[in-house]
Parts: sequence; C-alpha cells; structure tokens
Amino acid sequence: MQGKFLHVLAYSLIALFCSTSYAQLSNPFGSDKTVAQQRQDILKKRDETLKALYQVQPKAKALIEKSVGYATFSNFGMKILIAGGGTGTGVVIKKDGGKAIYMSMAEVQAGLGFGIKSFQNIFVFQTEAAMNEFVNSGWTFGGQVTAAAKYENNGDAYQDAATVAPGVLLYQLTDSGLAAEITGKGTKYYKNTDLNK
Repeated sequence: MQGKFLHVLAYSLIALFCSTSYAQLSNPFGSDKTVAQQRQDILKKRDETLKALYQVQPKAKALIEKSVGYATFSNFGMKILIAGGGTGTGVVIKKDGGKAIYMSMAEVQAGLGFGIKSFQNIFVFQTEAAMNEFVNSGWTFGGQVTAAAKYENNGDAYQDAATVAPGVLLYQLTDSGLAAEITGKGTKYYKNTDLNK
C-alpha cells in the first residue's frame, strides 16, 4: 500500500512540474506577448516593486535616489524534492537617463524540499563600474547573505540592505515583506537579447 502511494505521489509531482515549469518558469510574463508588451509588463512590475519596497522600508527611496542606478527583478521559483530552480526578468535603470537595459535571471537550487516561492530583488548600484559589471559580465550571485547587516554611508544606516558585491546593495521582497535573510544562491543575471533589440 505504501509503495502504491509513493508511486502516485511521484507521478503527481512530475505532472505538476511538467505542467507548470514551462508556462511559469520559462517566462513569468508570457512568451505569447510582443517584445513591446513584455517590456511594458517589466516596467509596470518595476513600479509595483519599488512602491512595495518604499512601503516596508522608506529609507530605501533616499538610497536609490543617491545611486547611479538600480535594477528590479521578479522571480518565480519551484523546488520539488531534490532539485529546483526558477527564472525571472528585470530591468536596469541608469540614473543618467540612459536607455533601460532588460535582463533575465536563472536560478538553480539543490537540496530536499517541496515548495513554490516568488520574490523581487532590488539592486542598488553605487558606482558606474559596479553597474557596468553587473550588466555586461553575466554576473552570478553565488551565495547567501544576511540582510540584517546595515549599510552605512555618511552616518546614515539603511536597514535591510545587504552588500552583495563591491558597490552593489540588495533588497529582497517576499510575500511577507523584506526578507530577513537574502537568498540568491546559484543565480545568474544576464542581458535579455530579444528585449534589448
């Protein structure tokens, strides 16, 4: 009886993964949309993400205003038993008025578990060099950091902003608000060729 139950569970999980992985993980905004529509959706999501961030951490607005640029990413991820992953899209905004740069992200996880998660990442770039490296070098976020550490600049403390690279700060929003521990292990960020044409 137990063996039969495990077979049914296994087939159910495989069916669930197959039915949702392409539709939801390959492109969270829908591949059936035009390039212009996808760009518009990403910019709309950016506005929603910034609004949500400022509600839970008002000091983030001043930090972003002082930056040379910022990026917002929306991720949808799924983990089933021993492996999982996710994809997402985002946009880098240069404060000098430069053209928006549309990017993608891909995440690969390992470990036991079952669950579905979604989150938004907001990167804040404090130098041109840091922003250019993020955009042009296929940047990979390879670990986990604790967001409780404060970033200090000129005596001001910005709680919940984690330093993830020189000149790069990160906020992570989940359904319950700002993440106490930012996760991004094995996540690669890269330019989206189609959306930047």
